[in-house]
Amino acid sequence: MASVCFYFQVHQPSRLRHYTVFDKDDRYFDDYKNSSICRKVANKCYLPANRLLLDIIRRYEGRFRIAYSLTGVLLEQLLSFAPEVLSTFDALAQTGCVEFLAETYYHSLSFLYSRDEFIEQVNKHSETIENLFGKKPRIFRNTELIYNNDLASVIESMDDFDAIMTEGADHILGFRSPNFVYQPKGCSRLKLLLKNYSLSDDIAFRFSNRDWLEWPLTADKFARWISDVNGNGNVVNLFMDYETFGEHQWQDTGIFDFMRHLPEKILKHPDNDFKTPSEVIQAYQPVDTVDVPHLISWADLERDLSAWLGNAMQSNAIHELYRLEKKVKKTGDEKIITDWRKLQTSDHFYYMCTKYFADGDVHKYFNPYNSPYDSYINFMNVLGDLSNRCLRQTRLDLNKVVDKTLINTSTLTGQATENAFCGLS
Repeated sequence: MASVCFYFQVHQPSRLRHYTVFDKDDRYFDDYKNSSICRKVANKCYLPANRLLLDIIRRYEGRFRIAYSLTGVLLEQLLSFAPEVLSTFDALAQTGCVEFLAETYYHSLSFLYSRDEFIEQVNKHSETIENLFGKKPRIFRNTELIYNNDLASVIESMDDFDAIMTEGADHILGFRSPNFVYQPKGCSRLKLLLKNYSLSDDIAFRFSNRDWLEWPLTADKFARWISDVNGNGNVVNLFMDYETFGEHQWQDTGIFDFMRHLPEKILKHPDNDFKTPSEVIQAYQPVDTVDVPHLISWADLERDLSAWLGNAMQSNAIHELYRLEKKVKKTGDEKIITDWRKLQTSDHFYYMCTKYFADGDVHKYFNPYNSPYDSYINFMNVLGDLSNRCLRQTRLDLNKVVDKTLINTSTLTGQATENAFCGLS
């Protein structure tokens, strides 16, 4: 049996506006740019892809099944700028053939810097998904599939999740295949699903590459590769950005036609089917334990964290951001806290990446900056203002306490004087 597990990451960050050291405005985010990009991607990807997959689900009467992870920052933008997209996701949810996953609400790297903040964001995201789509997520995926043994232990201890996803990196698997269910080291209950990066990237990155030896990639050809797994695995985990459809791979590449015909070709083989992540872990037992002592991700060839934390600018920016946590939360100001959390979105640090910058690679995707250095300076200007807002709010709260104390003291003094005067008379 070869089950195909499609999972799509759906995310757009809240991009910052140009912000200088002279700015005193607490409107950090570029609503115009965010709305225009959101609507652009909605029209090129989200709406046509959702309608296509909804049609496929109905055509195959539920035999085609998929999963999504929608970040909180994206959901907020859809609600404001493209509510029609949310209605199509709701239509997908109503089919019973779509599973929605949990992650950090703000698509953050919080697990690396603040476990309390990480858990708060995961809970906030799960509650949001349950409120929108009527079911609490049971499968967790961390931002950018960042993962190690410690993360698995934390997720298992939360008791809300049955499985976790990450990259099927060669250096953690060795001779083993990603086409099985595994168990994280140190966990007794949690299951581990590993991305088949080779087959996933054939669609996500190589589909329109005319220099690729396998170009053109047809539904027939890809279905044969899936069928070849029979006898050598249980599940093919195809994990990719949803923007693959219509944005990374434009419509004129044939990506929508490929997806339209793929289920038919895969289901022709009697041993093939489609499963959601939860259905995969119900159908197949773990075959082994996977030990991941060091952090991995699904980014770049290295499958590490260097895309976000690989240079001094990125390291400084993120450390300064999380150093503000106590000050931010102490203010109790919801806008300050929300702004701080939106600054945690991993894209802000991705824009500071200097790897291959001159090559015009994927690190420039929807990047609003001319260089990583511009990104760093802009981010730190915003962070400096946020820090000052925390200070002003703390002083304001302190002044209120002092004023209240003085009023109470004055009232008590006046009462004491009145009592003394009454006693003399």
